[in-house]
Order: sequence, then C-alpha cells, then structure tokens
Amino acid sequence: MRITAVTCVKNEGPFLLEWIAFHRVIGVTDFLFYSNDCTDATDRLLDQLAAHSIVAHLPNPATNRNYQMQALKKCRRHPLIKNTNWVWVADVDEFLNIHVGDHTIPALIAACGDPQAISITFQFMANDGIETYQDTPVITQFLRSHNPDIWCAQTAIEVKSLVRGDFPLDYFGAHRPFHDEAKAQPTWSDGAGRPVPAPFRKCANKRRIRAFPAKGARAHATLNHYALRSLDSYLVKNDRGDVNREHRAFDDTYWRERNDGAYFDDSILRYADSLAAEMERLKALEGVGALHAECVALHRAKRDALLAQDDYRQMRDQLRGAAPFAAAEMAILDELGLPPQVPA
Repeated sequence: MRITAVTCVKNEGPFLLEWIAFHRVIGVTDFLFYSNDCTDATDRLLDQLAAHSIVAHLPNPATNRNYQMQALKKCRRHPLIKNTNWVWVADVDEFLNIHVGDHTIPALIAACGDPQAISITFQFMANDGIETYQDTPVITQFLRSHNPDIWCAQTAIEVKSLVRGDFPLDYFGAHRPFHDEAKAQPTWSDGAGRPVPAPFRKCANKRRIRAFPAKGARAHATLNHYALRSLDSYLVKNDRGDVNREHRAFDDTYWRERNDGAYFDDSILRYADSLAAEMERLKALEGVGALHAECVALHRAKRDALLAQDDYRQMRDQLRGAAPFAAAEMAILDELGLPPQVPA
C-alpha cells in the first residue's frame, strides 16, 4: 500500500526528522513537501533528504499569501499523488496516534472498513509549562491536553483527513477533501469507523466543513496537534507566521485556546522506541545529521534574537502568566461563580 503525506512548511527545520520518521513508522511510504521563504535550513535539509529518495521537495507554487491552499490544489497533478493509494494531508505539528491493530495507517484503514476517506479528530496538546526548546521528540515532551470531547467550550472539533485514491476529488482542502455532491457520495468515516455526520459532508455549510462532534470519534485514532510546543518554539513560530498568512500574529488567545492541560494522555509513547530508531537511521544518511544540527542551532539563534527585542520579551512574560483556559471557558466559570482550577 502506497501512502503519501503532503505538507507545506516554512522554518520547521528542527522538527522535520521527527515528523518524517514518525510517519514512516506508521506506514507512510512517500512524502511531498512544499516550502517557502525558509531561513532556518528547512529547504536545504529537505533537499538533502530528497537526494536520498526519502522525500520529494518543491518550492511552494503560491502566487499570493494563500500558500497552503494553492499548493494543495497543485499537488493532485504530481506523480506521487497520481500513483498513490492514499493521501494524508497534515502539518508538521500533527501526529496520527492510532489505537488499533499494529498502530499503523493500514490498521486504521482496515478498522474503519476501507472507506474512501477517513477524517480524524484533533486533540490539542498543551505546552504544560515547558519553556525551553529541547532537541528531543515533541511527542515525548507534551502529554497533556483538553478534555477529549470538549475544546474551548465547543463539542465540535476540527479534523484532518486520509483520502483514498478513488475518492471523487475536486480538490484537497487542508482539513478534508472536496467533491461534487450532486455527482457522488463517497464512503467516508470518522476516526471510529462511523459515517461522518451529514452536515460535515455538505461543503456548502461553511460552519461545518472542518469539524464535527468529537464524542466517540477517536476510538481508532486521534490526531495529536502540538500547536504550541515549547515557549521558545512558540515565539519563533509567532515570528514566522504560518503557511496560510505571512504575518499572522499568534496572540495569547491562540495560546490559551490550546494550552488546556486538564487531561493526561501518553498513549502516543507507544511509538517512542521505533521513532528514536528511525530518527537515528535518517540522521546517519550523508549530510542529514549535520543539516539537522544546523536547523537546531538556527532555531535557538532566532529565539535569542527575538528575546533581544522588548516586544518579544513582553510576549514571553504575557504567555508565562496567561490563564490556562480559553476566554469562552473563563466566561462560563465567571457565570457559575467558580474559580478556575489549574491541573496539578
């Protein structure tokens, strides 16, 4: 089975080897990376991995700041996508934690009954008070999240999707595939093998195209989303922007929404040993280990440069003191007259 992961990156160098190694462990066979405007050796590391036939790497084809969507619309014509069995569209801070069989993507597909698409629900992993960037796997550092069924007072949580090659595709979206509803109704499950809700299928319903109720939806798989990582890395991420908007500001609203650590979940550690072995194998390839080390050094140098600026020191201090609850949750607590309870 050929499974191709597609992603867009900018200045993700220190995290690339972990993400690639992890996905190789869970069954991804091919990788298609699009990069833009990298200053931390991300592009050079990807080129070196491409020279070893580990990934395919292309410049992002975007003609404006909508980097991700333009790349996703372009990618369907790439030979890797044309010749694959499944496409997995995800970001480098997202890790598919599979709970069934041998914990691989083929096991997930089998458990869901081999539909034409599987949409897996996010679980946002909190920063949990970790300030300093460490060159160790992200999945081993951050083990707390919100209550799996509720995020920011919402019971509908975003998803990312695996798409089978015969899905009647118009184009890939960042969260789900799109198709002509009048012509086809593909088989489509959530991460528990259940049919996705009807409102989610209807892309005309703009409020529902990226999310559906999370309760019971992760029986076979969870999508761990490490949107914050360490405070150091979060500051660098804020400086970078993201693949959709060049100068998006991640203020403390974004941080608070993703820093609810009420729930402990270390189930993804089942992959830790296999991940470490695969990372070492990749680092041993000629030139790869040295470029990874350069990415790490440049990441730390960027952090130091940012913290030499008053506004970034103020941002760091603001985030250190930010309440670990989203504004919507704080409003509910205020209405009930209850003090916030910070998890131990």
